Amino acid sequence: MSLPLWFRAGARIRGVVSRVGLPAVALGVAGTIVAPDGPIEASCAVLAAAGFALVVVALALSLIPGGPSVAPVEVAPPVGGRWIALNSPASHLPSHGTHGFGQTFGIDLLHEPTPGARPAFGEGPAYRPPQDFPGFGQPLAAPVDGRVVAVRDSLRDHRSRSSWPAIIGMLLVEGFARELAGTSRVLGNHVVIDAGGGVYAVLAHLQRGSALVRAGDQVRRGEPVGRCGNSGNTSEPHVHFQLQDTRWLLVAAGIPFTFTGVGVPANEEAIETGESGAVSSASPEAPPCQS
Repeated sequence: MSLPLWFRAGARIRGVVSRVGLPAVALGVAGTIVAPDGPIEASCAVLAAAGFALVVVALALSLIPGGPSVAPVEVAPPVGGRWIALNSPASHLPSHGTHGFGQTFGIDLLHEPTPGARPAFGEGPAYRPPQDFPGFGQPLAAPVDGRVVAVRDSLRDHRSRSSWPAIIGMLLVEGFARELAGTSRVLGNHVVIDAGGGVYAVLAHLQRGSALVRAGDQVRRGEPVGRCGNSGNTSEPHVHFQLQDTRWLLVAAGIPFTFTGVGVPANEEAIETGESGAVSSASPEAPPCQS
């Protein structure tokens, strides 16, 4: 896959700047609290300001609208049955509002076997157990042939964020903390497959303990690799799928794709996978899924 040099370079810069800037802000703020007087406070304030400037640069690079015009890679859907597409590259780019972490063309898929089968957002508890959602525990399959290069399987499946206050808290507090802790905390449990030719497939937010493959395994398209969970930076059980140009999420540039036989559905459309590979429209009532 030949992505434009400017796009690859931008991804590398975004990752490095973000990784340096966020810790600098955190350390600077912590330092001013611990040592509120004297030269230490001044140094920490400078560190925090410099880190904030780097974060602003990273955000500016991440929020540039659109993406490179390159031919998409055809992959198999990683799920079977009826799934709702949210944050889809068929509707807008970057699909998740940022080019960071290779998410330019990423897609979120939520299992809804029949319309209304998922708990309605804003009704009931703000923090539902993941077992309340039909997607939790659904099998996931390898979308490409290739070699598994990374697997994470030990992170817990947290409760859903089923109200706007809970979603905002996740964005402002949890997301920041997870990014500080490293990209694996953002992905949650995940599998990364090297499909060759500079194409890497990522399946994120897997159920704890569900991974069926290990690094170094060879997999075939359609082979079971794990189950849908609610680990990492996610508001409810779903699958985040994307292609990227390196196994390292921090500096990855996103790659466009289509699903075999069905394309990539727009936001709030249902993808029904199976032998027919049909796509039908749907109108779920849900906020953008955070991943």
